[in-house]
Amino acid sequence: MHTRCENKNHNHYKHYGGRGIKVCNRWSGKDGFFNFYKWAMNNGYDSNLTIDRIDCEKGYCPTNCRWATTKEQINNRRNSRNYGPFCYET
Repeated sequence: MHTRCENKNHNHYKHYGGRGIKVCNRWSGKDGFFNFYKWAMNNGYDSNLTIDRIDCEKGYCPTNCRWATTKEQINNRRNSRNYGPFCYET
């Protein structure tokens, strides 16, 4: 999440950081990992799920993220033929 939003050399940066997608201050910096971990554990984290942004035009933050299955992620792509919000950035 941080790498694809912040590292211009990352393979997918142009689809994340290059589009202005950022990780919120709460999940960054000194206490960022702890704050993210706490959010994750309180919001349904499971090792079979991946983080998903609800609104693909907004960044990673507690109010815009959820845990999703691979199938849900596939259906949430911008290039999907299914209904929106079509957020996939690759």
